[in-house]
Amino acid sequence: MSSTAAEHPRRRRRRILVAAAVATVVVVLVGIALLTVPTALSSQSAATASATPTPTATTPTVAEVYASVVASVVVVQVDLADGTGLGSGVVVDESGTILTAAHVITGASAIRITFADGTETTATVATTDAATDTASLTPAALPGILVPATIGSSTPIEVGSAVIAIGNPLGLTASASTGIVSGLDRTATPEGQTSLTGLIQFDAAANPGSSGGPLLDAEGAVIGIVVALANPSGDDSFAGIGFAVPLGSALEGVAGGGPEL
Repeated sequence: MSSTAAEHPRRRRRRILVAAAVATVVVVLVGIALLTVPTALSSQSAATASATPTPTATTPTVAEVYASVVASVVVVQVDLADGTGLGSGVVVDESGTILTAAHVITGASAIRITFADGTETTATVATTDAATDTASLTPAALPGILVPATIGSSTPIEVGSAVIAIGNPLGLTASASTGIVSGLDRTATPEGQTSLTGLIQFDAAANPGSSGGPLLDAEGAVIGIVVALANPSGDDSFAGIGFAVPLGSALEGVAGGGPEL
């Protein structure tokens, strides 16, 4: 056998060691590749997740506001010397106190309340304030489920703010109308009443029977009590301008000697 045909044992061992080293490097590289790919995918997924916008709270629709507040609105019927009168009111606390417009119950010999679920009862006047044309009533009985309205807005009331009025215009119970605040700090002098100041002017429809109902912000919180409408023609129909006493003034006006609101 020639020397070139045979391989020295040490040389063969070196080749085996080199091959083993190469194989080890390949395995390590493959391992690194296998470990790197999932990591890269995880980083990409994390980046995608972080880029996904976080859902934000949305303003409720008018239908949603109506559904949440209508159970708090009541019909106020009164017996007067010359007939009967009709107005609106809103439940403002857990004891069933009803806030309404003072002119709705002025001169009444009897007051009857109808809650949204149909419960009928009488009511007495707890407090009244001519300066704000507001009054609070105490019903003789309460419905099985009492739903006070949310009172006071968490956002400033500004010209252009969306508003919703709920009441009983022309006897059409539980009616809703929408609009905006069209003016602030207004003065109005309803017929036979003293001048009312600091009023919210709004353009949601209001008609006789709407008085005493709540004016709501876009979230459904009571921001005022409807007390008057502009009446240039003298026929008591809506002319595009209504007025509400701001809730703070209404509560302050009826607080003295009355229920704690």
